[in-house]
Amino acid sequence: MKKKILNCLLFLLLLQGVELQASDGVLFNEHWRFYKGDISGGEMPACEDTNWRLLNLPHDWAIEGPFDIKYNARCGGLPFHGTGWYRKTFKAAQAWDGKVVRLAFDGAMSEAKVWVNGHFVGEHPYGYIGFEVDMTPYLRLGEDNVVAVKLTPRDLSSRWYPGAGLYRNVWLRVDEPVHIAQWGIYITTPTVTDKKAVVQIQSTLENRQRKSGIYKLVHSVFDKSGKEVASIANQINLKGETNKESIVYTDVVEPQLWDIETPDLYILKTNVYSGDKLLDTSTTRFGIRKIKFTKKGFFLNGKQVRFQGVCLHHDNGPLGAAFNRRADERKLQIMKEMGANAIRTSHNPPASEFLDLCDELGFVVLDEAFDEWLKPKVPNAYSNYFKEWAERDLTDLIKRDRNHPSVIMWSIGNEILEQSDKQQGFTVAKFLADICRKVDPTRPSTAGFNYYPAPFNFNMAQQVDIAGMNYKPAVYDEVQGSYPDLLIYGSETSSCTSSRGVYHLPIEKYLKHQSLQVTSYDLIGPPWAYPPDMEFHFLEKNPRIMGEFIWTGFDYLGEPTPFGGKDNSTNGYWNSDWPSRSSYFGAVDLCGLPKDRFYLYQSQWSDKPMVHILPHWNWKKGMNIPVYVYTNCDEAELFLNGKSLGKRVKGRDLTTILVDFKYYKEKTFASKYRLSWDVPYEPGTLTVKAYKAGKLIAEKTMTTAGRPARIALIPDRKSIQADGQDLSYVTVRIEDKDGNLCPEADNLVNFSVEGAGHFKAVGNGNAATTESFCVPYRKVFSGMCMLIVQSDKAKKGQIRVTASSKGLKKASLEITSE
Repeated sequence: MKKKILNCLLFLLLLQGVELQASDGVLFNEHWRFYKGDISGGEMPACEDTNWRLLNLPHDWAIEGPFDIKYNARCGGLPFHGTGWYRKTFKAAQAWDGKVVRLAFDGAMSEAKVWVNGHFVGEHPYGYIGFEVDMTPYLRLGEDNVVAVKLTPRDLSSRWYPGAGLYRNVWLRVDEPVHIAQWGIYITTPTVTDKKAVVQIQSTLENRQRKSGIYKLVHSVFDKSGKEVASIANQINLKGETNKESIVYTDVVEPQLWDIETPDLYILKTNVYSGDKLLDTSTTRFGIRKIKFTKKGFFLNGKQVRFQGVCLHHDNGPLGAAFNRRADERKLQIMKEMGANAIRTSHNPPASEFLDLCDELGFVVLDEAFDEWLKPKVPNAYSNYFKEWAERDLTDLIKRDRNHPSVIMWSIGNEILEQSDKQQGFTVAKFLADICRKVDPTRPSTAGFNYYPAPFNFNMAQQVDIAGMNYKPAVYDEVQGSYPDLLIYGSETSSCTSSRGVYHLPIEKYLKHQSLQVTSYDLIGPPWAYPPDMEFHFLEKNPRIMGEFIWTGFDYLGEPTPFGGKDNSTNGYWNSDWPSRSSYFGAVDLCGLPKDRFYLYQSQWSDKPMVHILPHWNWKKGMNIPVYVYTNCDEAELFLNGKSLGKRVKGRDLTTILVDFKYYKEKTFASKYRLSWDVPYEPGTLTVKAYKAGKLIAEKTMTTAGRPARIALIPDRKSIQADGQDLSYVTVRIEDKDGNLCPEADNLVNFSVEGAGHFKAVGNGNAATTESFCVPYRKVFSGMCMLIVQSDKAKKGQIRVTASSKGLKKASLEITSE
C-alpha cells in the first residue's frame, strides 16, 4: 500500500512540473546575477559581480525594453541583441566526489558560451535547442564555484522576436559515473490494441569510468493512478568509458490510450543497479497510442482526425520569451476553447515543458526544427551554423522530444529558400529526413513548402514523408492529381490579419490604414493570404488533405505585417510604419483576448453550440453597418431593439467577401461560413438567436454602451500556487454604468498589487504602441487590457489588486495564493 501511495505521489509531482532527482536533475534557476553589456574577464571567478542584477531564471532581458525604432520592428522593436552575462555562485558538495556533475540548459538565446571557474566547458549557437556541459573536471568540492554564461544574440538573426538570455530552465545533474545518458530513454509502442500494448524501452547507459561492469536496469510502468501495471529487468555488460544501448519490452494489459479527448499518460521509472547499489533513477512520461498516415488522412488509434491546427511562436506577449508553465498552459487552453486540436511549433523547437502541456491537454504536435538551412532569409540566422550544427541539433531535438505522445511529425524546415534549387533542395531535404528516420522511425518527417510547384517539380517534397503546403488551398486538387502518392496537409494557412475590436467602414480590401490597425471583419491579409473561409471551402472539397495549421493562433512579437516592410536604407529594418511592432495574424491578441476570428474558427472546429456577432454597436445614427454572425448552428435570426431583421440559413444564404489572392482568379468569394445583414444603425440592443433543427440553441446580445463609468476586473483564476511562478491573468474592462463594454474606450488604468504576490506585466493587444509591458499602468485598447499577477514564492495568503482611472469608479479584487 505504501509503494502504491508513493508511486501515485510521483505521478502527481510529474504532472505539476516538480523538480525531479538523479538523471532528471534539479532546477538550477535561482540566484543568478545578470549584466547587460560586455565585460572583460566576465568568465573569471574573480570578476566583481556584486553590483550585477540578482534574478531567477528563466529570464528574457529584452522584454523590459525600451521599445525603440533602432531595434528593428520586424523583431518587435526590443533590445534583444548585444551581449549579456549571467553568473551563479554555488557550493559544490563534498558528496559530489567521484560523481559526474553536469549543467543542462533548455535554451539560451543565443550563441552561448559557458565557463566553470574560468574554464571553458561548452558552447551552443542555436538558442532554441537545449545542450549540456560537464563541470566535473573543474569543480572545487566543498568550496564556492562560479558558472558564467556569455550570450551574444545578433541583430537580423530572426524574422520575429526571439527573446534574449537564459530564457528557459537550467538543470543541475549529479550522477554516478555509470548513469543513464542525456535523453537516454526511448519508449515506443509497436503494438497497440484495446486488450494489450507492447511497450518497448531502449536505454542508453553511459560509463564515465575506466573499469567495466555488469549493471542491472529495472523498468516499472505506472498508470495515471500510480498503480504499477508492468515491469521488466535486463542486464548490460558495459565496458569502461563507453556508451551502450539495450532494448527490452513489456506488455500493458487493457491500456488506457492517449488521444485528443482522453490524453491518458503513463510513467516509466528506470532504476540502474550495480549489485544491490542503486546508481541512477530516471522517470519518463509517455503515452500509449497508435498513429497512421494514409491517403485517406491521419488516424489516431484507428480514428480519423483532421488537423484543426494553429501555428504558435514561443513568446508569451507581455512576458516575452521567458518560459512560464502557466502562460503556455493558458495559451493552449485558449486554443482548445477555439476548437484547435493540433499545434505547429513555428518555426523552431519549443520548450520541452510546452510539449508536456500538449501531452496533458490532448493536442497533436508538429515539432519543427528550422526556419532556414544554407540559404539565409536574414543575414545572421541559422544558415551561419547549418553545416556544423544541423545534424546535431536535429538529432538532439528528436531525442529530447520522441517520448511525447503529442508529437506526431518532425518538421525539418519552413519555407526553405532551397525550394527553388534543383540540386541542393532535395539533397539537403533527404539528408535531414534520413536523420528523422534513423533517430525515430515511428514518426514521419515533413516540411512546410510555399514555392509551389518548385519543390514538387524538383524532387524536394518527395524526400519527406508528408508534404506540408503553405497558402495553396486552390491547388490542392491539382497537386493530388499530379502527385497521387504524396500525403498532403495545409502546414500554414490563411494569414488573415486583424486588430481586436477595430472596424473600418466601408469594408476595405488589403491596405495600410492610417490608424496602423487592421479591421476585424476577417477579410484582410498580405498578398499571399486569404480569408479563412477559402481554406474551409477547399478542405471541404478535398477530404484527402489532412487539415490545416492557421497562421497564427496567437499574435506574437515582431513581424507587424501588413505594416512595416524592408527598408534598404536601414539595413533591412522594418521601421517604415513604426510604432507598429507586433503581429496582427492571431485569432487572439497578444494578451490572449479573442478577436472575432477566434469565433469564426470556433464555428467550424467546435461542436459546442455557439454564436458570435460583430461589430460592436456604438456607431453614428444613419450609418449602414455590415453585421456578420459566426455560428455552428443551422440558422440565425437577427433582432434590433426587439424587431426581427430576418433569418439567415447557413449553407443557403451566402456572404460575398472580397478576395485578393494570387492563386484564386476571382476577386470575390461567396462564403457559406458566415451569415450577414446590412443594418441601418440605431442605438439600442442587437441580438442574434441561433437555431438547430428549429430549436433555439445559442444567443448573444450587444447593447450600445454609454459613457465610461467603471472598471471591471475578471481574473482567469482566483486561486494560484504560492511557488513564485504561477500567474493570474486579470482582464480589465471599461464599462458604462450598466456593465456594457465601452468598445472605443482608451482610458489609462493604474494598478496596485499587494500582499502574497506582485505585479508581473501588463498589455492591451495593441500592435502599434511603445507602451512598456513592465510598468503598473496601461491604456485600454478597444475597451480592454490585461494585468498579469504573479505569486510570491512560499508566501501564502491574499493578493490584493486595485485598479483606478481618472473619472471612473475604482475596482478591487482578491486572489488567493496557496
